[in-house]
Amino acid sequence: MTPVQIKICGITNARDANASVEFGAQMIGLNFYAQSPRCIQPKVARQIVDALPANIHAVGIFVDGNAEDIRKTANIAGVRCVQLHGNFSPEIARELTGEFRVIRVFSTHPGFRPEDVSLFSECDVLIDAHHPALRGGTGRTSNWPAARATLAFTRFLILSGGLNAQNVGRAIKAVTPHAVDICSGVEKAAGVKDHRAIENFVAAVRRTEHVTGAPSLQ
Repeated sequence: MTPVQIKICGITNARDANASVEFGAQMIGLNFYAQSPRCIQPKVARQIVDALPANIHAVGIFVDGNAEDIRKTANIAGVRCVQLHGNFSPEIARELTGEFRVIRVFSTHPGFRPEDVSLFSECDVLIDAHHPALRGGTGRTSNWPAARATLAFTRFLILSGGLNAQNVGRAIKAVTPHAVDICSGVEKAAGVKDHRAIENFVAAVRRTEHVTGAPSLQ
């Protein structure tokens, strides 16, 4: 049985990154989308990444774009994992998997089909809530039954969308993801983390595992 991994997304400073790691997160997300209030410059991100323990995964968040630009930003920032939101083809994702761990994001909009994630078989998958304008960090809850249905089509599932210390236990029981991702649910303001909320979220995840047992990797 493998414990559920925890990703704290929208990190903008070393203090919040360090708190996330100290409380038990395995991944932090660094947002390079210029229109996000949590956007961080690659050189600033590099300072955060270089100070992380070797076993912590820094994830670069990208929206649309091309492989060359993503590669350039990721290398400046020092991230070895890229998270792709928006209009990325399987070909671009496959190209990037030659150099990075790739997380392909899908939102549970009305037309979402779980089987579509199989087109990205070399990627991990993150399921997020649908929003007509925003790409992540919305505080909306994703469709948990749809998220669970994707388990049959991916090797590693990350659940996101409106999670917090109060509902993450129910989410894990309903979906059995390999990891959970939280952003706005542990914030005082966009890009400013509430360390007590991070601690409570991590504790809620571990408490759920103690009761139900962790999902095994597919």
